[in-house]
Amino acid sequence: MADTEQGRDTAVTGQAPARAGLVLTALIVVAAVANLNLSVANVALPSIGRAFDSSQTTLDLIAVGYSLGLAASVLYLGALGDRYGRKMMLLLGMGLSVPACLLAAYAPSDAVLFGARMLGGFSAGLAYPTTLALITALWSGAGRTKSIALWSAIGGGIAALGPLVAGALLQNFWWGSVFLITLPLVVLALLLAWFLVPSGVNETTDPVDNLGGILSVVLVGSLILSINFAPVPNKGTLTLGLAAIALAALIGFILRQRAAANPLYDLKVAGRRIFWVAACAGVIVFGSLMGSAFVSQQYLQNVLSYSTLEAGAAFLPAVVLMVLVAPRSAVLVETRGARFTLLCGYVSLLLAFGWMLVFWQEDSPYWQIGLAYAFIGIGVGLAGTPASHSLTGSVPVRRAGMASGTADLQRDLGGAILQSIFGALLTAGYASAFAATLATAPDAQNMTSEMENVLTKSYSSAADAAQQYPQYANEITAAAKRSFLDGADWAYTAGIIAILVGAVLVYFLFPRKEQEQQLLADYHAEDNG
Repeated sequence: MADTEQGRDTAVTGQAPARAGLVLTALIVVAAVANLNLSVANVALPSIGRAFDSSQTTLDLIAVGYSLGLAASVLYLGALGDRYGRKMMLLLGMGLSVPACLLAAYAPSDAVLFGARMLGGFSAGLAYPTTLALITALWSGAGRTKSIALWSAIGGGIAALGPLVAGALLQNFWWGSVFLITLPLVVLALLLAWFLVPSGVNETTDPVDNLGGILSVVLVGSLILSINFAPVPNKGTLTLGLAAIALAALIGFILRQRAAANPLYDLKVAGRRIFWVAACAGVIVFGSLMGSAFVSQQYLQNVLSYSTLEAGAAFLPAVVLMVLVAPRSAVLVETRGARFTLLCGYVSLLLAFGWMLVFWQEDSPYWQIGLAYAFIGIGVGLAGTPASHSLTGSVPVRRAGMASGTADLQRDLGGAILQSIFGALLTAGYASAFAATLATAPDAQNMTSEMENVLTKSYSSAADAAQQYPQYANEITAAAKRSFLDGADWAYTAGIIAILVGAVLVYFLFPRKEQEQQLLADYHAEDNG
């Protein structure tokens, strides 16, 4: 084991600190392309809704499309990178992101925009898992912890900066401009990856489980889509069909992984307590970040009438604190253990969602908005590092792709699932509240079913109706704001429940520091015979 660790350190960190820093910078810039693309759509959703008269469900799909493409492909593409070359996957992913961004920016319909977002997620699936796999392969010990902390914090900070940059663009340009933000970063990432990232570091010659990879894509894709279509009227059959496909794919995937000589996802390693608890904890942590950004950006613009720039800038407390807290998180992991650090992060996230549920109303001042974002930044900054570090530390180096793929799934599957759940609840809550308002309106009997469908479709549709019927504009706008708040409260409540479940899981099942160190030592001894 010592020889393996020494070899990894020599690959980068043993040559020169400057060289190691440049390689880490290259990997963070590559990851930044994916992180930034994850979040730029949120602030543009109201503008997109107005441009295409989109339903709330379609807006949910556009918001989650990138996460969906990335989450569905990340395990399979991570394994392909382990086998056929991680550097090559980095370059392919960055190259494919260019047409994906252009197609999204100039999409002629919201359906094409959703497809472009999924294509962008797939391009990120080629590159993003490789960044953490290379960090795992090139660093060890405290150096790996610090590298993951920087990768996590800067990546999360860049993702959180997306709304600010997008908001500034939307002040002067059309909605599609937000999808062009990453193009200059892609050029820089391609150059850095080409010249700085090493090739052939701890890659495997084992065959790839292609059937398992295809099943994983079907499983994640059908699961996320079923959640999004669940609240849509007359889509019950589609929802059940997608759910059935997801269940069948899950069963097939488990059977395949047990039978395959070289499984895509080693269930024995995944069954290690540190691994699976950290994976579940990370899903909730990163899902909370992305889900809260998804709902809150619409809340700020629709209910509080923030401009796109103001809405993007409002998220800055989360960005700043995420970056500032993450290095402290790395220190806490080394001194107090991952369990303690995760729980500290969960407490902060719980405060954030509780605050949003209680204090975010129609007339909330900014300090109430900023404080909730500050809690989110602290929570993700604390919990992000141990959630990823525990995964990479509990697997053999030959399974670095699996560990990095799971760490990416924490962000992408967590974001896709919680964004989908939040979006479904926001859609259902909004429609239910507006329908109840219409039912008690004085002239409810004169309301046509067509107009009722328009008003309950989405906030942007109600806003369009208010412009078409100026004599009722104040009533329609007020009802739409109240209905949106009701739907948002459903989402915040779901977030609180998810965070509590995660905290209980970590508190009772994640080992304390001494036991964690012993388990990790046992895992390494087992992996090295």
